[in-house]
Amino acid sequence: MTQQLRVYVPPHPLIKHWLAVARDATTPSVLFRSAITELGRWLTYEASREWLPTKDGTVQTPLDTCAATFIDAEVPMAVVPILRAGLGLLEGAQTLLPLASIYHLGLERNEETLQPSCYLNSMPEKFHPQTRVLITDPMLATGGSIMAAMSELVQRGVEPSLVRIVCVVASPPALQKLSAAYPNLIIYAATIDETLNDRGFIVPGLGDAGDRIFGT
Repeated sequence: MTQQLRVYVPPHPLIKHWLAVARDATTPSVLFRSAITELGRWLTYEASREWLPTKDGTVQTPLDTCAATFIDAEVPMAVVPILRAGLGLLEGAQTLLPLASIYHLGLERNEETLQPSCYLNSMPEKFHPQTRVLITDPMLATGGSIMAAMSELVQRGVEPSLVRIVCVVASPPALQKLSAAYPNLIIYAATIDETLNDRGFIVPGLGDAGDRIFGT
């Protein structure tokens, strides 16, 4: 059976609300940061639904013993924010994944060629093969940065089927590239927009997420 990239756009009213706030050009930087943090929280919640490793056990209630399910802390988890805009989603994600290790990946896009170059990579040489990895990147536009991130992870032993990508806005070109290279990936997005402009920005999108998060 041929595998196919899965993209989920959760119909949660809180995700829709914070996406609307983030899209609005009049939203000040401080509120934009809050919107991205909340989107990171709720999209990570959705992404972790069938992804977090669990184990069965028992607990003693005040009245009796009963079966219980726990997060398996022995299975390693990692969050990889793509700098700098991915940091905006990290805070929300980290509140739900407090045991996850954080590995920063700094990618800078050449505005003429639209190709990414790496200026920071804190990932280890090898990941445990069962590591669950969550990538945070608000905008999947041309697909260059997320493809570079996936390449770095796979080179370090990460299984693509154990990766979840959390983004705010995705574009068809980025999704097509990911689908061709990593068909067993799963992506959670607040929305999928129609097109890119000649500068590689998603339209209608929400502008430069990094500039709006950090007020620069």
